[in-house]
Amino acid sequence: MLIRSFFKYKIVLFIALLWCVLSFAQREPQYTQYMYNIGSFNPAYVGSVESTEFSALYRAQWIDIPGAPKTLRFGANMPLSNDKMGLGFNVVSDQLGPSSQTYIDVAYSYQVNLSSDSWLSFGLDAGGSFLNLDYSQGNFQNPSEPIIGGDNLNQFYPILGGGLFMYGENWYTGVSTPNFLTLGIYNEELEAVIDNNIQVDFIAGYVFDISDNTKFKPAALLNYIDQGPLTVNLSANFLFLDAFTLGASYRFDNAVSGLAGFQISNTLFLGYSYDYNTNGLGEFTNGSHEAILKFYLGREGRKRNKNKQNNKLKGKPKQVDSPRFF
Repeated sequence: MLIRSFFKYKIVLFIALLWCVLSFAQREPQYTQYMYNIGSFNPAYVGSVESTEFSALYRAQWIDIPGAPKTLRFGANMPLSNDKMGLGFNVVSDQLGPSSQTYIDVAYSYQVNLSSDSWLSFGLDAGGSFLNLDYSQGNFQNPSEPIIGGDNLNQFYPILGGGLFMYGENWYTGVSTPNFLTLGIYNEELEAVIDNNIQVDFIAGYVFDISDNTKFKPAALLNYIDQGPLTVNLSANFLFLDAFTLGASYRFDNAVSGLAGFQISNTLFLGYSYDYNTNGLGEFTNGSHEAILKFYLGREGRKRNKNKQNNKLKGKPKQVDSPRFF
């Protein structure tokens, strides 16, 4: 037991330092329920929604490992009345061991009508990240290491990202970059280990109508960092009776997940996912939990379909049955 505990804490320390280095460079959308959270990493999505929506997400990663990551996100997507522009807002708080990081950004999107049933949206987001690293929070094997013995780190760096999002009534695809500004953290002891490369995210999904009461949506999210590994997320969700969602997700060489959701009302959705690690961490943790709550402001449910044909004739994006599956 003592040997296992020793190796367990060495693994945690290594992961913590690695995560801190990565978080300096880019914001990575490591959400299992990314299909309900597209606005957090693609600003072009924010104006594509049918009504204003607010979401709150909480993720507790690697349960039972001390100092493991915890993420809290609040976001809003708001289409404007001209059916072309949209605004978005994100606040994300990440905590891992001795480090905490808060991201705040606002997003703007503009969409054009490509055909009677497809649209292309362009988006930009701007904001910043506040990073705090407190070396007093934790026990280190070698406290004399310069990177550990230095002053606490408090740093702000700007964020400027962009994206494209193309969609129809039952499909979507998009590409985005969380931050074009590869400025790095100006710290003499850290700059040598920070490789601040641009990250690119690709997302796609399609909704199949299996029957009047069942929809099926496969989706994929790929995260690519220049000179880094490619992260591949695949998911498949079933929607029953426009109310219950069940599905599964797989992150290559990382985790397999189960997903469930319930449309409490036309205006409220609750989702949950559980990750089981398929890599070496699976021996030390009971997985990861993630919950999301979405509130749709002014949603009118199925009554929206009465205006579907009028919207089509006017060149406006068509409204789909409640709930929209992406």
